[in-house]
Amino acid sequence: MNKTVGKSETFRGILRYLRPYAPLLALTIVCALVSVAAQLAVPYLVGRAVDCIVGAGNVDFAAIFRIFYAIGGCIAAAFAAQYAMSLLNNRVVYHVLSRLRTDTFSKFQRLPLKFLDAHPYGEIAGIVLTDAEQFADGLLLFFTQLFTGVVTILGVLVILFVLRWEIALVVVLVTPLSLFAAKFISSHTYKTFKRQAQVRAEQTAFIDEAIGNLKVVKAYTHEDENAAFFAEQNEEYRKCALRAVFYASTPNPVTRFVNSLVYAGVALTGAILAISTAGSAAAFTVGALTTCLSYCNQYTKPFNEITEVLAEFQNSLACAGRLFALQNEEEQPSDAGKAELGRARGEVTLTDVSFSYRPEQNLIEHFNVRVGAGRRVAIVGPTGCGKTTVINLLMRFYDVDAGSVAVDGVDVRDMTRASLRKNYGMVLQETWLKRATVRENLCMGRPDCTQEEMIAAAKAVHAHGFIRRLPKGYDTVIGGEGSLSEGQKQLLCVARVMISRPPMLILDEATSNIDTRTEHLVQDAFARLMEGRTCFIVAHRLSTIKNADLILVMNAGHIVEQGTHEELLAKNGFYAQLYNAQF
Repeated sequence: MNKTVGKSETFRGILRYLRPYAPLLALTIVCALVSVAAQLAVPYLVGRAVDCIVGAGNVDFAAIFRIFYAIGGCIAAAFAAQYAMSLLNNRVVYHVLSRLRTDTFSKFQRLPLKFLDAHPYGEIAGIVLTDAEQFADGLLLFFTQLFTGVVTILGVLVILFVLRWEIALVVVLVTPLSLFAAKFISSHTYKTFKRQAQVRAEQTAFIDEAIGNLKVVKAYTHEDENAAFFAEQNEEYRKCALRAVFYASTPNPVTRFVNSLVYAGVALTGAILAISTAGSAAAFTVGALTTCLSYCNQYTKPFNEITEVLAEFQNSLACAGRLFALQNEEEQPSDAGKAELGRARGEVTLTDVSFSYRPEQNLIEHFNVRVGAGRRVAIVGPTGCGKTTVINLLMRFYDVDAGSVAVDGVDVRDMTRASLRKNYGMVLQETWLKRATVRENLCMGRPDCTQEEMIAAAKAVHAHGFIRRLPKGYDTVIGGEGSLSEGQKQLLCVARVMISRPPMLILDEATSNIDTRTEHLVQDAFARLMEGRTCFIVAHRLSTIKNADLILVMNAGHIVEQGTHEELLAKNGFYAQLYNAQF
């Protein structure tokens, strides 16, 4: 996903997630103020201790010890405040991260399939995992260092003006150099980190694709091409990362140079003041100079931290921008106020339906068919003719561009998607089993089904035998690569539908991964399952749909022929050509 939102919108999104934690942030601010105040008191106390050393044999040890006790108290208070601030910041940041990931994952459930079909899964996973983590890291640094740094800078300036305005003026005059350097670097850092996040997502998507299809890659000896493409992507990522790291590492040496100028200016100005005011009532003592130099270090140190934090925060903003861009994607229309479809009779009508995935490429045009309840309808045709697209429209994975799809006389757009889909049982060519026990996979559609019903369904599709041979039978956890063959997985998917027993069935190449002997057995199970149910069967092997009540022959998005198997063969048309080509 190459799209992000602007900085202002990203900031608004961050504030929206931080708003529930305003009380904790307020406590963080209090802790930061206590910590900074305690730390700023130390240089002043050290300067007073230095002034207690007047000369040889003239040292006020009693005062020095009292000052040391006060310094110890300040250090303890600063430690306690910083510790509490870290706890609060961690709590806020990781609660925000948890909510952000939960909201983003929930967003996926509401996105239309056309969005998920258009984006690699690895890229989306990278946004939820990597981008969210880096956003949290940047946000944590922002809270722990930026605020305390800013308060320290302001506090030091106030104290220096109180102690000696001449030294404060030197600090103020040199400070714009640090600000200019920080602004220049942060503006470039955001762009480089934004590009780095995009390239990283593209690389993650390719890795997911390459690993997920490694068998195909090896079968076609495509390893070298994949390695070359990955090397090209990796080189692009290296360049982006190098630029990002360069700008991210630039602030430290730049600000250290500026800080050295500030320190030298304060030391020189303080030495001149100490010499020129020696012996007067307003003398600038060595202890005061020591205090000012310490404050100078405390003043310049936050600039190092702030510029580094800003660089990291730019990366965080770039990642957050991608997260919020995903959250801003258009959702599928809500089902609020739509009717609930009870158990359907199974009458399905497609009236003058037109649909295409891309406006410039026509697919289905003026498609009309009426399927009576309990009828078995087979949809056949060459690859790309629109068979699976019809299934997508029946299930309302996509909505029609024109015309209507109706169940029991009601337009599917006037009913909730959930109630519509509960009335369909679906077995696809591509099997899907979640990483869970065999029992949990089989009972996904009916969690309340009994042990007897589950075993009966497994026996009906001839899956009971291999399930019993698994280490723990029906309680064996499956879903890992290589644990079951593709044919066994498909048998489980068929059994899952048999347990649900919906009034309508969709079988999209449902027996494509099953051997011929088992296919005949499963066809018998399907025959029993389909009794009294409306069935849509998509098949390339035409021998499997001879018993269909109606066969729709599609080509280029249109129904070119329809009838029973015998009627279509008698016509000696397009269907007959497809059928005879298989024998």
